[in-house]
Amino acid sequence: MAAVVWGRGFSRAWLRRSAGPGCGRHYRAAVCTELKQPLAIEEVTPRPVRPHEVRVDVHFCGVNFADILVCRGQYQERPHLPFTPGMEFSGTVLETGTDVCTVKQRLWQIPESIPLREAAALPASYGTAILALERRACTQPGETVLVTAAAGATGLAVIDVATNVLQAKVIAAAGSDEKCKLAMQRGAQSSVNYSQGSLKEAVKKLVGSGGVNVVIDTVGGDVFLEALHSLAWEGRIVVVGFAGGTIASVPANLLLLKNVSAMGVIWGRYKDQNFPLFSGSISSALQYCQQGRIQPYIGAVFKLEEVNDAFLHVMQRKSTGKVLLSLK
Repeated sequence: MAAVVWGRGFSRAWLRRSAGPGCGRHYRAAVCTELKQPLAIEEVTPRPVRPHEVRVDVHFCGVNFADILVCRGQYQERPHLPFTPGMEFSGTVLETGTDVCTVKQRLWQIPESIPLREAAALPASYGTAILALERRACTQPGETVLVTAAAGATGLAVIDVATNVLQAKVIAAAGSDEKCKLAMQRGAQSSVNYSQGSLKEAVKKLVGSGGVNVVIDTVGGDVFLEALHSLAWEGRIVVVGFAGGTIASVPANLLLLKNVSAMGVIWGRYKDQNFPLFSGSISSALQYCQQGRIQPYIGAVFKLEEVNDAFLHVMQRKSTGKVLLSLK
């Protein structure tokens, strides 16, 4: 069975089989042996599958900013050293434990029409986009959505879902003309380069004083504040992250004056707090992709041996769309 996987176990991502099938096979793994240091590529001898476990032959896995934070000791979850990082991957099921009657708790079957490469790009980015737009912001057809860091993996997923699933209009905000152009190519109706001036004023020129209905923000800081000021009456802003490095304080008087709502979404927390919603977001992403309504944009693919280059690519903000590791 081909499956897409999401989890924060940090134990079986980024593995590659280097010998034939059987108990004696080995894997290669990117291992964090010391925080804030490059990952080491090591040979790993797998232990027997426990009763409630599943062994997966990994083909592709996503590189997320959170993976980098974990390896720097700056994430809320801090696994014991040494560990193998990773949150999402696609592959095929090799073996199931004796007590496993279903693999749907952490595995979702990939439809045959979806390549494993694209499937690996879906869980975190599209799961976040779906819950942010549908669950938190309750985005309606015809509404205007402003998305910041629009050329990133989550930003492009938001554009894809808002435009092609929810029939909303999207304003893409990014830090360069090149990234704005990509966002437009991926479905945004208009774009703003916020490195060239005020985001608030640029949005006002596009939509007038009425403002936008929804903001999905992954940047934080001044970009968040300007986006907040760009909301329409009863607008909704969803905080997804702080890629800019600064956490802004919310001016509560603005929430009152415009009757706007400020909220957050940590997609992964739904796994523990509301698993049906969490699972449903991945299932919806797979369904939308199978139907041809969404198409993940993969900006770069690195080999396992290039994992540190992949991290640097993301950290230096060179990445657009999803960054993957190919393990085959």
